[in-house]
Amino acid sequence: MSAMNLTDITARTLRDWALPEPSFDDDKEGRGHVLIVGGSREMPGAVMLAATAALRAGAGKLTVATAASVAPLVGAAIPEARAIGLPETPHGGFTMEAARKLGELAGKVSALLIGPGMQDDAATAELVHALLPRYAGVRVILDAAAMGAVQAQGEPHLLEEAKDMAHFRFAEPVLLTPHAGELAKLTGRGKTEICDRPAEAAQAAAHRWNAVVALKGATTVIAAPDGRLWQHQGGNVGLAISGSGDALAGIVAGLAARGATLEQAAAWGVALHASAGEQLSIRYGVLGYLAREISAEVPALLRTLAPA
Repeated sequence: MSAMNLTDITARTLRDWALPEPSFDDDKEGRGHVLIVGGSREMPGAVMLAATAALRAGAGKLTVATAASVAPLVGAAIPEARAIGLPETPHGGFTMEAARKLGELAGKVSALLIGPGMQDDAATAELVHALLPRYAGVRVILDAAAMGAVQAQGEPHLLEEAKDMAHFRFAEPVLLTPHAGELAKLTGRGKTEICDRPAEAAQAAAHRWNAVVALKGATTVIAAPDGRLWQHQGGNVGLAISGSGDALAGIVAGLAARGATLEQAAAWGVALHASAGEQLSIRYGVLGYLAREISAEVPALLRTLAPA
């Protein structure tokens, strides 16, 4: 893919692509309601990182749906959130009763993030497919295990309707946030091949699935299903730490809840995440800062990148 087809995400790009801003008299609903579905009894922290980041990105209202065994912990750790406990499978995922419970929120949220900290890949794929029709028209971000919805995982009986997953396409575009290893697993392509030609790999996946694909890496490529491409270079190796991707997913979800398109939320989210790493490296060094510290940098960066 020629670099001529790629739009570089720079400070000027972002200022020219200004985020939706609430009016001075908006209430919390006007700033957007984000629903985050994720976490598990072994990884409750992932959904906490994503939830905090969504609020730091400017969302006005937050609901976290997580494993019933840890929901009280999550609710206490994030007092700004409504915490909903979901019934769990023996392997740490959520049962289909969770889909019925979450269906009650359909029409009440602006953005839906599924995936951080989730376990039981088969149950997660089934839950995603059950939720997507209920949340038609909502900006949806699939992260981590939730991206496995593009595959049948060899278990086609898990889906309510038979689908040829080799040719699966979303009815409405969603945002997927894989790194090279995850995209290799999802597509069957080699990781080296994807790393060597990331723009081509991201564009092929976006077209194949009717999705916006943010292929994460030292250079992150964002591909839209209509062929548009963006790339961002920045950040540092300190961002390669547990929980960093959860923080990024939360930032993107918070921006989407505010009204940003999936492409815009991805572009801004990637840039904010990288810039937060750069700011933290000044304070702590390139290695050693924590994923939980990323989101606190976001409000000041949003102010810095606001149109003059």
